[in-house]
Amino acid sequence: MKYRVFKPGRAAVAKVSALLLAGAALPAAEPAQAGGPKSSVDARYKISLNGFEIGDMHYVSAIEGSSYTLATDVELSLLLGAVHWKGASRTVGSLGEAAPTPTGFNFDFDSTMKSGSVRMGFDRGNVKSVAVEPQAPPAPDVVPVREQHLKGVLDPLSAIMVLTRGATANPCARKVGIFDGKQRFDLTLAYRRAESGGQTVCAVKYTPIAGFKKTEETANLAASTGIEITFKPAPAADLMVPSRIVLPTLAGTAEIVVEKVNVRGAGPGQVAQVD
Repeated sequence: MKYRVFKPGRAAVAKVSALLLAGAALPAAEPAQAGGPKSSVDARYKISLNGFEIGDMHYVSAIEGSSYTLATDVELSLLLGAVHWKGASRTVGSLGEAAPTPTGFNFDFDSTMKSGSVRMGFDRGNVKSVAVEPQAPPAPDVVPVREQHLKGVLDPLSAIMVLTRGATANPCARKVGIFDGKQRFDLTLAYRRAESGGQTVCAVKYTPIAGFKKTEETANLAASTGIEITFKPAPAADLMVPSRIVLPTLAGTAEIVVEKVNVRGAGPGQVAQVD
């Protein structure tokens, strides 16, 4: 099996940006029993850059029995609409007691400059197939993606599902390995501070592993101490909902702020709303 790596350039920042934008709202209700009722999450977020609103994101998840589906739609508009970007991510998989196990991940994007897609197949936590469009020859200055980088990893949506499950006292004690079809990287959360309303702020450490170019942007992102996720508890559904994400970039500070999250659990009365 051959794996094609692509020129990340600015995508070094875009990788974590896309993960936090496309996957920021991934709280997941506790899994239903096999054959039991469905639980779901419907979340909407606003996205800003340097205080100016540039887009929004809509997330929907559903868990039925041991199966889950996750979907996000993100739309961004910059420079008075001169630059426009839309992306849609979809994941399917099974949810066990330990962690979600994806079976398939699709990502499609369209912009004023470029369009493309990613298709991945998984088998027990290992990437088994990758198809990326448009195709490009391997770049000599990109750290190559090798077979070992594709074992024991999650797609971006399933990864954030892991980070947000359970209304724990410390949601920051988490680390996940991620492959998005082009780049392999780790996200590590660490406790930073507590805020009013029972909210917990976690620092996020981005560690590139493979599929990236050693640029200034990649180095700055990997060295950044300013990436944060704020979790707000939703005890009725046993969730820690991401209420705010802060991401410093070379273009300024991006923020993703929750507008509304509706959660329906598998059991009677398990309904929560976060504004």
